[in-house]
Amino acid sequence: MNYSLHLEASQDLDDAAAYYQKQAGNTLSQAFLSEFEHSVERLLRHPLLGSLWRKNKRKFVMPRFPYSIIYTVSNNGRSLLACFS
Repeated sequence: MNYSLHLEASQDLDDAAAYYQKQAGNTLSQAFLSEFEHSVERLLRHPLLGSLWRKNKRKFVMPRFPYSIIYTVSNNGRSLLACFS
């Protein structure tokens, strides 16, 4: 299954990784990005894992970081709309 990352979600992700890099260095920044990738993989396998959020959107809270992934599910795949704290 495919997914697309909304431009604003990509910026959110970059901003969060930059924050962790500034606060604690590359190791924490890489751990954040790895956790995001792992979370996306889980959502691709189990699209209803996230809770219903607003209208047709779903929200998945990342396990190790205080960030959530907002996404939609359609017949063509997943669309990741945001990654925010």
